[in-house]
Amino acid sequence: MRKFFGTDGIRGRANVFPMTAEMALKVGMAAGLAFQNGDHRHRVVIGKDTRLSGYMIENALVAGFTSVGMDVFLLGPMPTPSVAMLTRSLRADLGVMISASHNPFHDNGIKFFGPDGFKLSDRIEQEIEELAESDMTARLAGASDLGRARRIEGAQQRYVEFAKRTLPRAMRLDGLRVVVDCANGAAYKVAPEALWELGADVVTLGVTPDGYNINKECGSTSTDGLARKVREVRADIGIALDGDADRVIIVDENGAVIDGDQLMAVVAQSWQAHDRLSKPGIVATVMSNLGLERYLDSLGLSLARTKVGDRYVVEHMRLEGYNVGGEQSGHIVLSDFATTGDGLIAALQVMACVKEQGRSVSEVCRRFDPVPQLLKNVRYGSGAPLEQADVKAAIEDGEHRLGNTGRLVIRASGTEPLIRVMAEGDDASLVNQVVNDITDVVAKSVA
Repeated sequence: MRKFFGTDGIRGRANVFPMTAEMALKVGMAAGLAFQNGDHRHRVVIGKDTRLSGYMIENALVAGFTSVGMDVFLLGPMPTPSVAMLTRSLRADLGVMISASHNPFHDNGIKFFGPDGFKLSDRIEQEIEELAESDMTARLAGASDLGRARRIEGAQQRYVEFAKRTLPRAMRLDGLRVVVDCANGAAYKVAPEALWELGADVVTLGVTPDGYNINKECGSTSTDGLARKVREVRADIGIALDGDADRVIIVDENGAVIDGDQLMAVVAQSWQAHDRLSKPGIVATVMSNLGLERYLDSLGLSLARTKVGDRYVVEHMRLEGYNVGGEQSGHIVLSDFATTGDGLIAALQVMACVKEQGRSVSEVCRRFDPVPQLLKNVRYGSGAPLEQADVKAAIEDGEHRLGNTGRLVIRASGTEPLIRVMAEGDDASLVNQVVNDITDVVAKSVA
């Protein structure tokens, strides 16, 4: 069992274990040792979002990596997918992103990428944990072998050019008015710049980070402001990124929200028509709507489901050879271009479909009617609520009531102390009853 790694790296409240400077120092040392292979000068790429605590975590990681002889390339505020891309481009041995993604500013996290740009396996994360909890004194670098740290100039421009090249050759976004909400996060410079350089008329939101306002009433988890702005300026499309820009939610010209399931359907249908799907299907998680599965089936495409977490989606894509996958929350993984979810690239692919078809976003992106689905969270302090007998009985009863007309997914969050209860089915009333009954029992068990 991993102690401080969750479903997406290490995450927690800033300056509280495990997100302390001391732990970041140890994790930097451990990860540096785990990825040393050969006698060349080893290097690590570090990016971050705009949280106040990013300064503390970044400096502690730098101290850890340089103490074991690794050179550090600092990118500053950059999207998570750009760190993965630049890790490969700069031939680094390791990539690190300091971010808590869509969480509030008071949280932070550390995500790792291997030299291939992919997130680490459970086994390697376990190895890093064990090293971090051991005495690494004997393995520190000598005084003449310490690493150096330097800022990388031009990193933002490299990512902007990379993102632009993912569009079909000669395609431009001229004529599209785009509102982009960068969540006061990592993409506040690169996303508007890329869209503008591609010819779009760009209106920006969430591009004034102050260390505290990341994801605050903005971004992919709070799209009301984006919807209002789209209607106000009569934009063709709204793009909402999260704090580290690895996920995206789209708003159509009417201000209606389009989630990751619909976006995957758009890309899947388009890529199927252009013979670009590497396999006849896509990969999503257990949280994706049953409506998506039915729509794909109507196209002769399959839906493979994984555990929640984009890295599990990517692992299955790599194992089985898929090139489209993602999550309902907006992580869209297009492995022809990227090794992880990339909100900007996903948005560009959707806009390419809009330009190609010459229709509105609402017409292009409404591919299926989702079945009624309800997700509720119950916060808990400690213990294992899902192991309680009364909770197990309530879950079993819910599964029996839904039968073959729906699905029930119960899980503990990997990033927050929450029990997530999701049900979906053709009968909205039954779905609501099942979720409410189960959450009531869970709440009583943790009271």
